[in-house]
Amino acid sequence: LKSNPSNNEEKEAQTQLTKSDELQRLHSQALSAYQQEDYEATISLLDEILAVCVWDAELRELRAECYIKEGEPSKAISDLKAAAKLKNDNTEAFYKISRIYYQLGDHELSLSEVRECLKLDQDHKQCFSLYKQVKKLNKQIESAEEFIREGRYEDAINKYDSVMKTEPEVQIYATRAKERICHCLSKNQQATEAIKVCTEVLQLEPTNVNALKDRAEAYLLEDLYEE
Repeated sequence: LKSNPSNNEEKEAQTQLTKSDELQRLHSQALSAYQQEDYEATISLLDEILAVCVWDAELRELRAECYIKEGEPSKAISDLKAAAKLKNDNTEAFYKISRIYYQLGDHELSLSEVRECLKLDQDHKQCFSLYKQVKKLNKQIESAEEFIREGRYEDAINKYDSVMKTEPEVQIYATRAKERICHCLSKNQQATEAIKVCTEVLQLEPTNVNALKDRAEAYLLEDLYEE
């Protein structure tokens, strides 16, 4: 403005200055709302700021935290992926993305993201600990699926039992393991056990198509045609 004080530049400069004051005000409100644990309001305020400050990695990370608190993990992943690109060596973002995928039951994507963290810092304690856990679980699931492809159903059942012991905290892995055990029992013509395990899965997920089909096969083996 000082170097070229024409009317156009002055008008533009004043507009930008007014906008920056407004954004600082919104930023203060967003931080205040976050401290008060009003995550919905924080997201709304951050939406306004990020519409202008598109490349602000820290604000994206803050909005991601709010999305996690509000139970919207896929939106959190989107912000964290942007933050990982915007800030150099952002191991924290990769760690959080990996954790979210893991909690959602997507062990393969979780493994991929935690490896990105370790590429940046191979001594990162949290990432290394998570990497060991996900790698072990991933290997067990891959091994179990290989047994199923080979028709080795007893071996697959034992391997999926190991999966449930490896990850007792995150419910989705136990549910998926039981779904596959239900499939193995049905294929192995162990009808009574299959019906029991399939029913356990369907109590958690009434519209699980795989469990419904496998239980139907088990009912056929028992001549329970109505069921």
